[in-house]
Amino acid sequence: MTLAQILLLAEGDADGPSGLTLELATKARTLADSVTAFAPVHGEAMAAELGAHGVSTVYALEGLGDGLVGVHAAAALAGHIEATSPDAVFFGQTADGRDTAARLAVLADRPVSTNNVGVQVVDGAIVTEEPIFGGTQNIFTAYRAPAPALAMFRPKSFEAEPSGGGAAGVEAVGAVDPGEAGRAVVTGRHAEERSGPQLDDAAVVVSGGRGLGQPEAYSMVDELAGLLGAASGASRAIVDAGWVPYAKQVGQTGKVVKPNVYIACGISGATQHLVGMKGSKNIVAINKDPEAPIFGVADLGIVGDVHKVMPALIEALKSR
Repeated sequence: MTLAQILLLAEGDADGPSGLTLELATKARTLADSVTAFAPVHGEAMAAELGAHGVSTVYALEGLGDGLVGVHAAAALAGHIEATSPDAVFFGQTADGRDTAARLAVLADRPVSTNNVGVQVVDGAIVTEEPIFGGTQNIFTAYRAPAPALAMFRPKSFEAEPSGGGAAGVEAVGAVDPGEAGRAVVTGRHAEERSGPQLDDAAVVVSGGRGLGQPEAYSMVDELAGLLGAASGASRAIVDAGWVPYAKQVGQTGKVVKPNVYIACGISGATQHLVGMKGSKNIVAINKDPEAPIFGVADLGIVGDVHKVMPALIEALKSR
């Protein structure tokens, strides 16, 4: 049984929708006869790729200006949902997704299920799945949501796959006065400098942890990643210590990655980190402690000092 319509909050920029948005579109089209998207920004720019992933119509919000996305998107979505009656609204577990969903839950007087990694239709209703115990025990809670169901999903919960459709149609949606909340505006933006493969989408990821010993040793992670055409990541411990920026953090409070190969260098394997990378297809762990939890999820484990193993691996790659 499928639903009539699922609406999703489309996030992205002038280059197109985010990977998470495409993941939600792909999953939604397996659950509903019609998938539509609400885009607070860059609706026109996202229409082609959203259409290719199963979205029929993009509702583009006008007049956002420097206003906060969540404030204005929630205000407009409340009326849009009442007029179009979708069976469910999907959000990505992102800053704007959280803000929009929380505000919409208040405006529409609806519950919102968060932190989900799975969803299905059971007897005509949306049932979401949320992992507990950090997601390391394969134990989930199921929540049956009344329509319209508001549900948020973690990145990498689904695979993004094109359906072969043409560009989605675009319809303008006028801004709605959000009241006092609308007084908040964005006064500045900072674009993260990026080069090479991005952590979210890389096929290979090399991450470093506290076992590196000192900040300077992280250069081995960057060098190994460069030789492999990989993205470099990090555990929360060295991010909190200020060795590397938060943008590199892999884990429950960082980024969730599912590369073909994940190489953990000097990472013990705390639950917080495992949640962010245990879905990788092949996991290689380098750690001098043979009892380190990371070996419990590794496909290949190297018990040894990273300061000896990594230089040897780097030299071997350079000599090829």
